[in-house]
Amino acid sequence: MSGFGPAVLGMDVEAEIETIVEALRSQVAGLHRRGLVLGLSGGIDSAVCAALAVRAVGPGRVLALLMPDRDTPVEATERAATYAARLGIETTIEDIDPILEAAGCYRRRSAAIERAFPDLPTGYRAKIAIASGVLDSDRVPYFELVVDGGDGSDVRRRMSSETYLEVVAATNMKQRTRKLVEYTHAEARNRAVLGTPNRLEYELGFFVRGGDGLADVKPIAHLYKSQVYLLADALDVDEAIRAATPSTDTYSLPQTQEEFFFGLSLQLTDLLLYGLDNDVPERAIAEGLGMSVDQVRRALREMGGKRRAAARGGAEALIVRPLPTVD
Repeated sequence: MSGFGPAVLGMDVEAEIETIVEALRSQVAGLHRRGLVLGLSGGIDSAVCAALAVRAVGPGRVLALLMPDRDTPVEATERAATYAARLGIETTIEDIDPILEAAGCYRRRSAAIERAFPDLPTGYRAKIAIASGVLDSDRVPYFELVVDGGDGSDVRRRMSSETYLEVVAATNMKQRTRKLVEYTHAEARNRAVLGTPNRLEYELGFFVRGGDGLADVKPIAHLYKSQVYLLADALDVDEAIRAATPSTDTYSLPQTQEEFFFGLSLQLTDLLLYGLDNDVPERAIAEGLGMSVDQVRRALREMGGKRRAAARGGAEALIVRPLPTVD
C-alpha cells in the first residue's frame, strides 16, 4: 500500500507562519509601501491573509475592504466585518453594485442567459456548474446553467461555449471592479495590495486576469488549501469562517468553487496537485487515494491543462522586443 495521502501536506505550521510574516514584512518594505490593503470576503483565504498582514506590519497599517454586490450573501459580509473588528484593523465597506450596474455587468449576464434560454421565469436565480465528471470519463468537461426551480429543485441546461463565455465575461467584471477599488485605496495610502489566492487557485488558474489575479504580494500562493486551514487553526481564525463552504460569490444562486471550477473536492484536488507537482507515480497516487490509475490519469491530465492555461493567464503582456532589465 502506498504511503501517499493527506499526511504529505503536513507542515511545521508555526515555522511557516513566521516565514510568511518575515517575507511579507520584507516585501512591503522593498516595495516602499507603508502597509497593506486587501479585500476581505468572509472566506478562509482572505481571513488567513488578514491575520498574516497584521503580524507583518501591525493592525494600524492594514485596511480591509468589504466589497459586496447584490449577489453577495449578507452572512459573508457580516463574517468579514466581525473578524476585521476582532483583528483591530480599519474596515471600509464599498458597495460595488452601482459600478457594476453602470458597466452593464448584470444586463450583459442576463442578456446572454436569456438569449439562450428565453423561457426562464421572471426573477430567476442561476449559477454555472461543471456538468461532466472529471474522473470517470474522457469526455471534455462542459458547463450547465443551473436555475432555481422554485420548489427546492434545480433545473439544469447545457450551455453553448458562446453563452458560457459571455456569462463569465460579464461576471468577471466583479473581480476587476473589486481590484479597481483595492488599488484606489492602496494608492491613496501608499500601501501594497495583498492578493489572497491559495496554491490551487494560483497554479490552476482560478483567477481573473486584471481582477483577483492582480496584486503586489500573494503570501499564501504556495500553500495548498488544506495547509491554509492548518494556518487558520493556528492563527485562531473565527470558527464561522473556518466552517463556511468556499464560494465564488459570483452568481445569484449559491455556488461552490468545486462545482464551478475544480470539479473535485478541494481535499482531493490538493492531493492530486501535490502528486503532479512532485512527480509522484500515478499508481502510488491511485493506491494512496483509493482510485484507479485511469481516474488519476484523467485528473492529472485535466490539471495539467489548467496549469498551462494559468501560466498564460498570469504572464506578462507580450511585447515585440525585450527591454533592459532593472536591478
